[in-house]
Amino acid sequence: MSVTISNRARLVALFVLVATLAACGLPRSGPNKREIFASSVQRQGDAFIVTINDRVIQYTSVAPVIEFDKSFTHKGKIGSDVIRPGDVLGLTVWENTSDTLLGGVASNSTSLTEIQVDASGSIFVPYAGRIKAAGNTPDQLREIITKKLDAQTPDPQVLVRRLAGDGSSISIMGGVGAQGVYPIESATRTLTAMLAKAGGITIEPEVAQIKVTRGSRTGIVWLADLYSNPKADIALRPGDRIFVQQDRRSFTALGATGAQTRVPFSSQKLSAIEALAQVGGLSSNLADPTGIFIFRDEPAEIANALLGRGDLVGPQRFAYVLDLTEPSGMFVGRDFIIRDGDTVFVTEAPFVQWNKTLGVLNSGLATGSSISTLAGK
Repeated sequence: MSVTISNRARLVALFVLVATLAACGLPRSGPNKREIFASSVQRQGDAFIVTINDRVIQYTSVAPVIEFDKSFTHKGKIGSDVIRPGDVLGLTVWENTSDTLLGGVASNSTSLTEIQVDASGSIFVPYAGRIKAAGNTPDQLREIITKKLDAQTPDPQVLVRRLAGDGSSISIMGGVGAQGVYPIESATRTLTAMLAKAGGITIEPEVAQIKVTRGSRTGIVWLADLYSNPKADIALRPGDRIFVQQDRRSFTALGATGAQTRVPFSSQKLSAIEALAQVGGLSSNLADPTGIFIFRDEPAEIANALLGRGDLVGPQRFAYVLDLTEPSGMFVGRDFIIRDGDTVFVTEAPFVQWNKTLGVLNSGLATGSSISTLAGK
């Protein structure tokens, strides 16, 4: 009899121990819905817990504006024939005399190839001297040289050809077919034309951004916007540096989802539903569709507007709650915009923890039964 009582006492102690462990020590993917609500400011926590609805969507649907400013869009196309420092010119001079200044005995024409326009914008032409070439078209420079030579040789005929040079070039790097330095020519005076010249974009168009650096200023535009909005197709300037890059924004997915990882954005705008779809959706065996949370720090302006206050200063912690079982749950989830750095967390359903507890208890009872059997022997 004493052995039986002792075994029963052991079983009771084991049951209590397992129940205690089940209540606080079982593994899980993160806090449950009750614990998150307990961390709210209303309960002396440090985060504002807000249920997502149409009003919340109105205040939080703020996406960063990515577009060229007026310093880029208000510049007209440059003339492809304007001479600039760094350009290379070709000159041919015909003289209406057998006793030529520049030509040989058997020819009355002279070709001067690859005349470099120096940093000050000038060139040197024999018998004409140093001439300001930058800022003139080839035809205007022809008139200047003709006047200079006319005093020394009768009725000179001058041809000026502008060759593509360093003074009218841009550089393209990043996700394009052919990186390199390209001259600004008549057919490539706009950004889209130059991108096509460089072999087009090699990264996913939905997440491609075009960054243009001009002197000390930098502008960025989405590739999709560049082609859908003609005003975004800026005129290029000599020395522009173009870099094609992939969108670097991301969010973190945790909890009862198909994957727990850092996830890059797949489009310009990403909704909560699309974010869940990117990680395989909710785990059908674990997820609580009433407890989907989006954690983020909101600027004071949005926080005050959301809460109807005016005293909050600096970034504020928010946990937005999405309940997909509500009649409008799927719609608000579709309209709620995810931002860079957000954490999307899906809580486990209450029965999941209960099933884990029962599993531990059943294991404990089986162990106790084995102990009792051994003791009876």
